[in-house]
Amino acid sequence: MFNEINRVKRVLKENGYRLTPQRRSTLEVILENKGRHMSTEEIYESVKKTCPEIGLATVYRTVLLFEELGILSKHNFDDGKNRYEMSAANEDHHHHHLICLKCGQVIEVEEDLLDVLENKIQEKHRFVIKDHNVKFFGYCEECRQN
Repeated sequence: MFNEINRVKRVLKENGYRLTPQRRSTLEVILENKGRHMSTEEIYESVKKTCPEIGLATVYRTVLLFEELGILSKHNFDDGKNRYEMSAANEDHHHHHLICLKCGQVIEVEEDLLDVLENKIQEKHRFVIKDHNVKFFGYCEECRQN
């Protein structure tokens, strides 16, 4: 977590911002919930526990700033909310997601299974692909058993 905080500090400083206590509290909540794709409201509810004076607008501005600077990645899983997670400093492509239609659980698929398809598309259409986003909708193991 220490390395991530230092990376964020560096990115903020390079862009003329500081890691204020409110930004740090927001960042710590996101880092503590690594692997979860939290909405701004969920981040706010967690931050409020350790930083009760923080306002929802401050968390919104922080999340938007972090997204703008590439610190966070925004995802839309068709549930009416934008969700966020830390962007990997060395990540070329976003990973894929499995979304349970019953409980809303989001499971990350770390493997990039589309390299061969991307290469074919680039060759056939002379199109340079910079990124892709794949979402699979279905039912998780727990929901299938219930």
